[in-house]
Amino acid sequence: MKPLEVESNSAESVDECAALVAEVVPLVMRTIRAEMRSHRGSDLSVVQFRALGYIRRHPGTSLSDVAEHIGLTLPSISTMISKLETRNLVMRQSAPGDRRRICLELTAFGESVLRSASEATRVRLIQILADLSPAERAEVSDAMHSLQRAFGGGQAKDRSSGNKER
Repeated sequence: MKPLEVESNSAESVDECAALVAEVVPLVMRTIRAEMRSHRGSDLSVVQFRALGYIRRHPGTSLSDVAEHIGLTLPSISTMISKLETRNLVMRQSAPGDRRRICLELTAFGESVLRSASEATRVRLIQILADLSPAERAEVSDAMHSLQRAFGGGQAKDRSSGNKER
């Protein structure tokens, strides 16, 4: 991997950096998505799998939040969540203090389905990154930490300390 060799203060370097991020991140995400989908199980649709992933990242989320993330109507998401609930992947609970609001959580089985796909994806990423030299892997790691700070703010710290983002 060739390091980006530009001055940090030039407008062109920021433009080049943005162009490179816009070019490379979709390639990485395509690999991650393909790997996750290949390990989701044939009985889960891609949309169902995406919903499970969203619920995992946002425990206690609402049907409306999942519908907005997935891009489906509230009735469609409600029907899909009912099917996931029947299969013991998701559970609905009334929100504390507001019984009208429904909170979604993964069941232990739903968590295991996602954990299995995530671990298989991690193994594949390890295989891909093993082709890089140790110095290149260090550069990638440094770049990922920089992107995490730029795009994620303090969330990285929260995840590493075991707190879940909400």
